[in-house]
Amino acid sequence: MSPDQFALTTPDKPALIMGISGRTLSYRELVSRSRRLAHYFRQLGLRAGDSIALMVENRPEFFEICWAAQRSGLYYTPVNWHLQPAEVAHIVNDSGARLFIASEAVGQVVAAIAPLIPASVQQLVVGATTGGRARYEDVLAAQPDTPLEGETEGQAMLYSSGTTGYPKGIKRALSGELFGTDGVYDLYIRARYGMDDTSVYLCPAPAYHGAGIGYCMPAMRMGATVILMDRFDPVAVLQAIETHRVTHAQFVPTHFVRLLKLDDPERLGHDLSSLKVVMHAAAPCPPDVKDRMIQWLGPIIHEYYAATEGNGLTAIDSADWLAHRGSVGRPLLGKVRILDEEGRELPPGVEGLVFFSEGGDFEYHNDPAKTAQAKDKLGRSTVGDIGYVDAEGYLYLTDRKSHMIISGGVNIYPQEIENALALHPAIADVAVIGVPNAEFGEEVKAVVVPADPAQAGDQLAREIIEFTRERIAHYKCPRSVDFVTELPRLPTGKLAKRLLRDRYWPKA
Repeated sequence: MSPDQFALTTPDKPALIMGISGRTLSYRELVSRSRRLAHYFRQLGLRAGDSIALMVENRPEFFEICWAAQRSGLYYTPVNWHLQPAEVAHIVNDSGARLFIASEAVGQVVAAIAPLIPASVQQLVVGATTGGRARYEDVLAAQPDTPLEGETEGQAMLYSSGTTGYPKGIKRALSGELFGTDGVYDLYIRARYGMDDTSVYLCPAPAYHGAGIGYCMPAMRMGATVILMDRFDPVAVLQAIETHRVTHAQFVPTHFVRLLKLDDPERLGHDLSSLKVVMHAAAPCPPDVKDRMIQWLGPIIHEYYAATEGNGLTAIDSADWLAHRGSVGRPLLGKVRILDEEGRELPPGVEGLVFFSEGGDFEYHNDPAKTAQAKDKLGRSTVGDIGYVDAEGYLYLTDRKSHMIISGGVNIYPQEIENALALHPAIADVAVIGVPNAEFGEEVKAVVVPADPAQAGDQLAREIIEFTRERIAHYKCPRSVDFVTELPRLPTGKLAKRLLRDRYWPKA
């Protein structure tokens, strides 16, 4: 399947509606414009297996570009528009992009990376342009909207978030199939979540993220309508669900928390009865938060655990989760292995590094050393998460290895503490990290964004510490609380803990 068949059967149906601005892209427009851009790629000499990169915010052109590359047999790399110039240049160079498409909104970054990328890299600007760069609309106007000869399936080449250094690219072999051939993930989404041409899918995340592009593209392939939020706003999300009769939506736990902290009249004043499936992933969800989401929306909450690397996948629905509270499910791709530091497999209930065997293989592009670090001698792979399985094979995540606090020789996992504090009424956002301690090496600190900045102070800090002591073992509880106005979160909701820890640890 592909958008092309829906451009013939339902040409005026929206392929994409911007959730806040209301801007709409029909299937006719999506196919016409992506074909024109594909002809431009061919004119530049790009052939199947070549690469492009795009740095475009949530807007219709993002998916026009992706579909143009997808039908041209190209690799296409969406770039996080919040990255710094050196990070952007690294991705453009590392991916081997021969064309870099950016929007006018990131013009300053584009100008800054000019001396950092080869002069041979062509550039195209979506919106107003300066400096002699080609303009997107001019390029489209000069090309035909006929099908490109010899269309084959391309593929997204995604980069990890880069919260622990430069982003790492994951590049897989192209299928070589004719354009319009469903991929394994397209079939999976259709079978597991019942998505089809009657579906309306809400994406509140940045399109460049794996979950954003990874679900929006299959939704368009099967003729659904995508509601793409310009940015996440909890009230706007509820309004979009009601207005567009959204059937499928995907969130991250931070989105859940912000939705749950709305006043009841705001949260409950919308008709959400059209929802059939609500998915979440990208970060562990505090069990109390998920409990409340199921109570609110019903047993339509589905969770999955996967990584950009594609080495494994687990999933769980609401019924199974209520019976295995806190689990991220059983594997659908690969087999879960919990290993100790020496690579020995651990029994059920014992925490260790989460590995997958017999799942998808991967390599970090141009980085054999990082690839080797992620795999053991038997070919089992990990992305650094800590967890355990129960006797029935359900996986539970407890934290990431890189986040672990070692205080007086004892391992403490911040996620458990953050889960306990997530719904505290005086806390808008929270992160728990280890900070230097002369006696114990590290001690636990909670860094809190208060719901009411006027309450920040010693009294609230004592209340927060006591709140955790009532819920978890005392040795795990924060010894101090700092108040800040904002935490360094990525637009996906993921916390950039490295940036937070850097504020407290002396530079090496």
